[in-house]
Amino acid sequence: MPVQFAIIGGGPAGVEAAATASRLGAEVTLVERDVVGGAANLWDCVPSKAMIATGGAIGVTLRSAALGLSLGPAVPDLEALRRRVISISERLSASTARQLESQGVRLVRGSARLVGPHAMEVTPAPTPSAGGASAPFVCEFDAALLATGSSPRVPAWAEVDGERVLVTRQAYPPATIPEHLVVIGSGVTGVEFVHMFRSLGSRVTLIVSRQQVLPQKDPEVAAALEADFLESGVTLAKGARAIGIERSGEKVTVVCEDGRTITGSHVLLAVGSVPCSAGLGLESAGVETNEGGYVPVNHHCQSNVPHIYAAGDLSGRLQLASVGAMQGRKVAEHAMGLHTREHRHLDYDKAASAIFTEPEIADVGLAEAEAFALGRKIRVTKVPFAVNAKAMIDGDPRGFVKLISDPATGTVLGGSIVGSRAAELISVIAIAVTARLRVHDLAEALFVHPALAEAVSAAAE
Repeated sequence: MPVQFAIIGGGPAGVEAAATASRLGAEVTLVERDVVGGAANLWDCVPSKAMIATGGAIGVTLRSAALGLSLGPAVPDLEALRRRVISISERLSASTARQLESQGVRLVRGSARLVGPHAMEVTPAPTPSAGGASAPFVCEFDAALLATGSSPRVPAWAEVDGERVLVTRQAYPPATIPEHLVVIGSGVTGVEFVHMFRSLGSRVTLIVSRQQVLPQKDPEVAAALEADFLESGVTLAKGARAIGIERSGEKVTVVCEDGRTITGSHVLLAVGSVPCSAGLGLESAGVETNEGGYVPVNHHCQSNVPHIYAAGDLSGRLQLASVGAMQGRKVAEHAMGLHTREHRHLDYDKAASAIFTEPEIADVGLAEAEAFALGRKIRVTKVPFAVNAKAMIDGDPRGFVKLISDPATGTVLGGSIVGSRAAELISVIAIAVTARLRVHDLAEALFVHPALAEAVSAAAE
């Protein structure tokens, strides 16, 4: 009999696991309560990047004079933007669902919870065609994947009203462009929202609890972003740790630990996320969680119950859609018996990531500051886009390419890019890091001219 594979959660991890397991011969049941594609399609990656793209287009018009054009100021159309965001999400979700169903995946819209180590109870969502609610049913499985994702964290001192005090998922797009948005949280999500709303016309203040934005990133990269923020009119409140929010009519005030108060028209919370592990029936199957509510996993993404896996945000590893999708594929392959012996496991240290500010930021592998902290000898080479022909042609020479390599072997260990199309360009360095290429290999590659990627080759020389 074919392997019965059950999946709770249709985000990047669940979708990739379902497609891979079905292709390998499993009978797959995937349960998703919102939209196929998960929060990435509905609330996070896709909607935010769609809004950022609109802001980027506005930025291009502001730089149009440098390109020999004379354009009037661009004005965002919020209703058109709302329709665009919804349309992209719906089209992606529908195409993913069609693809899964064409591969034989049983796709159930609804919720599910474990009721034992080899069974889950599924409650289908009400549908007009079914005349209302459908009765719950039990689905037995040989292996299961939990991929329910995460949701925005709301501190105890913050009362979210969805009108003036927002979490990120309530901002796609807002009914009006905030006059003065105060963003709490200077990590990846926070800085993307700062860029997004500043480009759409808001006055923005960013509360930075430490002394630099992006505290987990290369200080030189963070400094480049801070400089761009300041140039565009963003106010940075450094060393300010928020401890309270007070609303008075159409004004909202953030109270900081050191006594500072910052008042704006809206406040956006971007202070991390919490796993969606409640209500999954984990105790019924004997699946353990840690203090944060995540499901700890091994290198195969197995929980303490070997045939029950966790992937994506729920696993507590890197919260990237690309990582979740790769975890899903590895889970499906392991569940189908392909990884019973030694093989190349997913290496989280080699995952490329990007921040869609302007300019974009991307990195992969070993960072310069991390290497110094470890006392590791490295070679650092950097090339600014200011000397790149394509950057000059495009009228946006901001940023740089930085390569980290082993001085003894020349092996590429990592890299950072600040600049236009950094999210695309980092792929070249990501391949080099994963394949353990040498800087010589990049320097000898015949890149297109003129191209921004030439800066990668130049940094390798």
